[in-house]
Amino acid sequence: MLSQPERRNIHNENAINVNFRCAAELPAVRSTSSLSNLSSKNATDQQKPPPTPSSDSLASTILPALAIGAVLAIAATSILYIFRQRICRKAETKDQLVSPLKQRKDSGGMALQTSTGNWSSQRPPLNRYESAWSRDTTISQLEPGLAEKAAQEDRWEFPRHRLKVFHILGEGCFGQVWKCEAIDIDGREGPSVVAVKTLKDNAGDKEREDLQQELQVMKTLDPHPNVVRLLGCCTEKEPLFVIMEYASLGKLQSFLRNSRADRQYGNLHGRSDSLTSRELTSFMYQVARGMEYLSCKGIVHRDLAARNVLLTTDRVCKVADFGFARDLASKLVYERKSEGRLPIRWMAPESLYDNIFSAKSDVWSFGVFMWEVVTLGSTPYPGLAAAEVVKKVRDGVRLEKPEHCRREIYNIMFYCWDKSPQERPSFSETVELLEKLLVSETDYIELERFPDHSYYNMVSLSGEKI
Repeated sequence: MLSQPERRNIHNENAINVNFRCAAELPAVRSTSSLSNLSSKNATDQQKPPPTPSSDSLASTILPALAIGAVLAIAATSILYIFRQRICRKAETKDQLVSPLKQRKDSGGMALQTSTGNWSSQRPPLNRYESAWSRDTTISQLEPGLAEKAAQEDRWEFPRHRLKVFHILGEGCFGQVWKCEAIDIDGREGPSVVAVKTLKDNAGDKEREDLQQELQVMKTLDPHPNVVRLLGCCTEKEPLFVIMEYASLGKLQSFLRNSRADRQYGNLHGRSDSLTSRELTSFMYQVARGMEYLSCKGIVHRDLAARNVLLTTDRVCKVADFGFARDLASKLVYERKSEGRLPIRWMAPESLYDNIFSAKSDVWSFGVFMWEVVTLGSTPYPGLAAAEVVKKVRDGVRLEKPEHCRREIYNIMFYCWDKSPQERPSFSETVELLEKLLVSETDYIELERFPDHSYYNMVSLSGEKI
């Protein structure tokens, strides 16, 4: 056993060892505590959010960007819309040109088409409207109901697909007339034979305006037995069609000229169906009635001649071709201001020199028309050029009395050629004068004395101008 002093020494040594270990561990604890505090501070610093910019800097940066983006978006949308519209139009145009052929091939319906076997006369040279007859498609074919809507807006509009062409009836410098068949036109069910007037490929704006003017004049007219009647039109797209009643015997001028050969043939073979004096007088009377109606409606024809009068199977005359006509109901006098071809040999002095047209200048033309009828379609002022005709008319020279024409007929002509428009008869007066001749039994045109010589030439004057 240890003594008391020994125990006391051991206890003191243990106390010294414990104190020594505590003193040695103390720096390590402090060091660990410092590292822990530092890492906590760094973690706190990393978790703190970045500083937020002020509202003014946001407004100055974001708003201009948004505005520029909106403008670019609108511009891009507009460009895409326009581009899409153009593509759609091109596609529709292509369909309009291609689909009619397929439609007619599949359906075999009454479409506007031609067959070479139906042509009875020579076809005109290359013409863009010829292709329109054969391959044209209508709005009603592409968009059902649209043609009917157009017809309600204008009672004259007629669907193109209900027209079928037969052959060409005649043509001038810029226009053509076709014989066609129309389905359900003018209130009649089924097919009807009609005449369709249109323009040739070489026609310009002036000729198109004339045809449109003719259409507008005809729309104002009520039915009259001696005026060609409008049945309908196709104006919703090119080409423009004016649909009129069909006169089977064609132009009076051609009919008169052809009757010369018929008359000679009849004289040799005893035929009695050739023209008579009474029929020729009736032609004048009928045209006078038609012109009386037009003048009462305030219409100045400006191109009255035998070539512009049509003849039906029943030999009824109808005043036609209103391309030069003007509606003068408000002022009665028309002053021409545009250039173009003129019917010089049928024109009154005031029309030739002052470009003035009125109902009385039409009366002058009617006198020349009477001379044409009497001479069976001869050219007025035979042997004279256009410039010579103008000079002769100014100097008071008038067409001579034909050898086979009685004075009663020639006097009416001569009254129409008075230098003063006020002294010329009205169309109502010419109707009365001719009616008196018709009721008598006298032959005022002695056709058996008709002179068959070159004096009565038949020259085409369609291009004559001064």
